[in-house]
Amino acid sequence: MSETESENLSVKLFKQHKHARETSTIVGSVNQSPNGVHNALDGDSDNSWYRTLRRPQWIWQGVDPIDMEATLARIAGSDNNRSNETLLDTVVGYRPGNWSYEWTQGGMKHQKLAQDCEEQGNKVEAAEHWLRACTHFSIAAYPHLKGDHLSLQAEVLANKAFHSAIEKSPYKIKNVVTKVDGKPLEGFLYLPHTNEPLPTVIISGGLDALQTDLWRLFETYFAPANIAMLTLDMPSVGRSSHWSLSEDTSKLHQAMLSELASVPWVDHHRVGCMGVRFGGNAAVRMAFVEQNRIKSCVSIGGVLHSMLSDMQRLNAIPPMYLDTIASRMGKSQASASFLTQLQALSLKNQGLLTGRKTKVPVLAMSLEGDPVCPDTDNQLAALYSYGGKAKTLPNKPLHDGYHRIMTEAVKWFKDTL
Repeated sequence: MSETESENLSVKLFKQHKHARETSTIVGSVNQSPNGVHNALDGDSDNSWYRTLRRPQWIWQGVDPIDMEATLARIAGSDNNRSNETLLDTVVGYRPGNWSYEWTQGGMKHQKLAQDCEEQGNKVEAAEHWLRACTHFSIAAYPHLKGDHLSLQAEVLANKAFHSAIEKSPYKIKNVVTKVDGKPLEGFLYLPHTNEPLPTVIISGGLDALQTDLWRLFETYFAPANIAMLTLDMPSVGRSSHWSLSEDTSKLHQAMLSELASVPWVDHHRVGCMGVRFGGNAAVRMAFVEQNRIKSCVSIGGVLHSMLSDMQRLNAIPPMYLDTIASRMGKSQASASFLTQLQALSLKNQGLLTGRKTKVPVLAMSLEGDPVCPDTDNQLAALYSYGGKAKTLPNKPLHDGYHRIMTEAVKWFKDTL
């Protein structure tokens, strides 16, 4: 795509959205009392932002820290109208100061650099810039609420950038498609090489992330360990947007697991599952419902039981998270009845973390003081798994949390796959 074409695409995509609904008003939990979080998995939220700012994660994904602070400063300093004057990232419409607008500008910069590298014949550097463009566009769409038109437009740009990157990547990245309820479900399979079938880990992030956000996990951790990685969006987000989140959190993962049996590069006797937050719920569920086909499992800060069944914990999570969960479950607001429905998603309430043990070894990890996944949840997952293990890692230094967790996870997969 030429530079003018891609600029025209972004102009065309956003043109009619000067008056798009502002993200924090779509579900509207922001009218409840705001609560802050501060940890390496979720980033930090204070009461002056609607979104949780995931600084450690975004830097780890390749966002330049100085650029990031400059972008946040432009959002914070905007004089344009806000839907909520006390929240900095609620500038209305696609204009300077609006969250999607400012992060999309950053994506455009990397897109331009990628195109320059292509012209100079530098494929590897071009791929890197396309991935950074994809990350910026994905952050522009964050937290990916249903009905957020600006977010959907930014996701279109993120997808285009991702496809431009994988064409130039030194690794083999294939898309794997299967059908669920007659609709196509798409994941990406990352392969360090195609010389032989490889052990493979199916990975999902939380409910507010896209699978394209996970590419660096492969580059930094799985490729050096000679393990393939298949990414999958959680229900109701990204490429899984046709399905709503229900207590059957692993439904899409099971369909993809069946599809992998026919993929020649995958050693389907050595498939593992890993997930972050709600992705951890799906991964641990897989360890029980697919114990004859899954060999190993890792949950990172998984939403397994406590947060889903303890009203005090639920009431203490930031409004953006409540909005995201409601949106994934197809609700237009986070009502009291919605909060009771969440109890059905608890793996303990489903009878999995109470009955017979799974033969799949589960490593359940979180960082100290995790507000979403207490030690008791991890211990439950380990207790009901033969060879299972619960691990709490120090949460300092904050920026290093991801690295420590991933090092442990890959070591676990090397030992168990």
